[in-house]
Amino acid sequence: MKALRRIMRFDAKGLASLVLWVTRRRDGVPPGALAASYSRAQSATMILLLVVMGGEAVVVEVVLRAFDVPAAIRVPILALDLYGLLFGFGVVAACVTRPHVVTDRELRIRYGVFFDLRIPRELVASVRTVRGYNESGLVTVDGERLTVAVASQVNVVVELSEPVTAVRPLGAEAAVTTVRFFADEPGPLVAQLRPAAEPAS
Repeated sequence: MKALRRIMRFDAKGLASLVLWVTRRRDGVPPGALAASYSRAQSATMILLLVVMGGEAVVVEVVLRAFDVPAAIRVPILALDLYGLLFGFGVVAACVTRPHVVTDRELRIRYGVFFDLRIPRELVASVRTVRGYNESGLVTVDGERLTVAVASQVNVVVELSEPVTAVRPLGAEAAVTTVRFFADEPGPLVAQLRPAAEPAS
């Protein structure tokens, strides 16, 4: 029941993200903060897939009408197809409008409406770029290592001086000291974090 409520909240936030996307606004990016996008690696592929799904929905509706399938069957199928499209575009919009954020006080790592981790800047012990192309899953935990992958990729690793609690999409919690994630352009994010994480000697 708790998981179902979380999924319903995801849907509602996804719809809100569509409004933000259309109006070219972003969620949770205060003035002066660095916003680091991560959606570029997947948005084009997802939109193409959704366009194909939309075409399939039209074909299915035409075929069902051609065979005089009753509306009681056609309408639910069409409704499910339209819901799938709406949900898919909501995911794209959520990832575009909810970037990672770096402020003077925290690093905020996100994946759309599904994941949101706030790390106080003082806990960032080190930060570096990496190249990982074969990640499985979107949000995974292995021991005290959290991975937030995009299109199976990560390119930033943050080591923490003490654990923080990460809440996974369906509510499971984990204490983590290493966070691996993806940013379209990791350089500015790493540079922004590095002075606090690695002060000059």
